[in-house]
Amino acid sequence: MMIPFVKDILNLLNRIAPFDLAEEWDNSGLQIGSPDQSVNKILVALDPSLEVVREALSQKAQLLLTHHPLIFKGIARINLGLYPGQVIAEAIKGDLSIVATHTNLDLAEKGINQILAQLFELQNVETLLNNNQHDYPLSGLGRIGNLTSSRPLGEIAKWIKDKIGATHVSVIGQREKPIRRVAVVGGSGGSMVTQAFHRGADLLITGDIGHHDSLTALSLGISLIDSGHFFSEWSALRIFKDSLQREMVELGWEIQIEFLSKETCPHWYV
Repeated sequence: MMIPFVKDILNLLNRIAPFDLAEEWDNSGLQIGSPDQSVNKILVALDPSLEVVREALSQKAQLLLTHHPLIFKGIARINLGLYPGQVIAEAIKGDLSIVATHTNLDLAEKGINQILAQLFELQNVETLLNNNQHDYPLSGLGRIGNLTSSRPLGEIAKWIKDKIGATHVSVIGQREKPIRRVAVVGGSGGSMVTQAFHRGADLLITGDIGHHDSLTALSLGISLIDSGHFFSEWSALRIFKDSLQREMVELGWEIQIEFLSKETCPHWYV
């Protein structure tokens, strides 16, 4: 058994979801900390919020692995009273490294979208939008596949809600419309409505669907389920944690990895 370093974990993540898959605007990878820090506990969460960092420190974790990056763009100043300065200060003070695996994990062959396709029990799964910019033929944005049998949209919506543990989902389309071919994009995928339609999807499941994307869907006759940005990615990340743990066991690492199951969506509804 061996205790890995941050750099070992980065190498493993790079093998599973290569960092050069990340979009140009993204900032996946090491956000705070040292590659030479030893790690015997990892906390996995969706967002690197102040509350999450404090939870990681209270659990005596040395590494916080998040889906969303702490730092997207260059920082002109670090105000310790505001985000992300508060997080940066507490993480450094507590010797907590932070690593983000964002759009590289979205696009990876076995990443967020593939996990969602499996969670939704899709068959004959293909990449919704191929990624031709890299040497990873099975990578790309979103997935599309078939349900084992046709089911009404209203029934599917309730089933999806339960599958991802969402408090609610928003639905566009006729309740009784039969659904067989389904596209899925974790996180924010409203811009993929037309792509999903051209690939023959009866339904697109994603988050952050805007008003004009909804109107486009209605005009094309494709149904939508807005599962929420948080719940679509949070549910997949939980499953990814388990697969990552299996990889670490096979490597003979002496390490504990926990998923922050009590992390909550920042929205509430009236």
